[in-house]
Amino acid sequence: MRANTIINDLTTGSVSKTLIIFAFPLMLSNLLQTIYNTVDMIIVGQFVGKTGLSAVSIGGNLLHLFTFIAMGFANAGQVLVSQYLGAGNKKAVSRTVGTMFTFVLSCAIVLSVICSIFAEQLLSFMNTPAEAYKFGLDYTITCYFGLFFIYGYNLVSAILRGMGDSRHPFIFIATAAVTNLVLDLLFIAVFKWEVFGAALATVISQGVSFVWALFFLYKNREEFGFDFKYKSFRIDKDIFGRLLRLGVPMCLQSAAIAFSMLIVNSFINAYGVVASAVTGIGSKLASITSIITLAFSTSGAAMTGQCLGAGKYERIPKIIRTALVINLLFASVLILATVLFPRAIFGLFNKEPEVLEMAMSYIPCAVMLYLGSALRSPFMALINGSGQSKLNLAVGILDGVISRIGLAILLGITFNWGIKGFWYGNAIAGYVPFLIGGVFFASGKWKRKRLIIN
Repeated sequence: MRANTIINDLTTGSVSKTLIIFAFPLMLSNLLQTIYNTVDMIIVGQFVGKTGLSAVSIGGNLLHLFTFIAMGFANAGQVLVSQYLGAGNKKAVSRTVGTMFTFVLSCAIVLSVICSIFAEQLLSFMNTPAEAYKFGLDYTITCYFGLFFIYGYNLVSAILRGMGDSRHPFIFIATAAVTNLVLDLLFIAVFKWEVFGAALATVISQGVSFVWALFFLYKNREEFGFDFKYKSFRIDKDIFGRLLRLGVPMCLQSAAIAFSMLIVNSFINAYGVVASAVTGIGSKLASITSIITLAFSTSGAAMTGQCLGAGKYERIPKIIRTALVINLLFASVLILATVLFPRAIFGLFNKEPEVLEMAMSYIPCAVMLYLGSALRSPFMALINGSGQSKLNLAVGILDGVISRIGLAILLGITFNWGIKGFWYGNAIAGYVPFLIGGVFFASGKWKRKRLIIN
């Protein structure tokens, strides 16, 4: 257990070195998470075809939307834990953990029921192609019942990262990735359960990951200062208020971005199964950048929170610069690979001629997505780590609602670019967090803003 070691490392060692050491397990975790999420697409694409690929793409987008509560409140809890830990208030850390568990997992149960009831309406809203509708229903309903495990894993991982432990979340996701791969091959290739098999494999693997993570927390409860007694799961009024003030804007940000992507993809899905499949593959390729960018965004946020809690403001610019340089280097490698070997890369998912032909026109958009992800990551680390709830919400509204939907409609419909307009509108919107975060960083207001724990 590495609780509190980040702040010690930052006191005695190099900021860049500490950031890289902390981010490395997160990179591995994100690599496995990307493999985890991509395996379904590859196996379904090869064994079921473009119709199954379309269903998994649409179902995955819907599932991503409904993880906004998990992502928002898990990130908010990580900020609280890291700031309390930096300030040396371990009792508040324990109260935060108990409050997060009860609230977040309760939300997961309620949302699972609601999503299952309205599964057909959600698929219709997404303009799901008729030939992919049944597969889409199989995939989404199965995954909705797994929301509890997805929320639970994100919750435990956020607690561990807030306390400076990025190694164990990697172990948990590694377990999920291996389990998912084995079950995908078993359920789809052997049992011929098609898209339902992919969804079931995802749910089971997430469940295994969450149970192990929960066991780890319980086993090390003395080190965490959380005893797992019934009374410890009571919602602390003061902590809950802080969690809401920080978490609601983060949830709205996540929901706004995810919802805007659903709107854009609903326009794209109207172009048919091939367009839906290519867009799904493109989204998975763009998610590869998260192997690095999300690692530095998450680790940078935890380090920023602890530095601000301890009053070490001078170290934060070094965190931002280090993350930015490494992100751009990785994005450059990915851009070269996509530009030089596009058919080989898209062909990993599906080799049908019509899919590969449309994929060639997606390449410039993919390049823009890679760069946008690399640029916005360090500045979102600053915004999240400093607990800027209002700014976070502004990013979500401008990025998700105004820019993405607005640009998609402008380019796709008004300028009559068709499907390319929707692709480029989505890609351009990804630069909004970089612009807002860059201005916030340059202004220096993050030094003077009152912390959420105060």
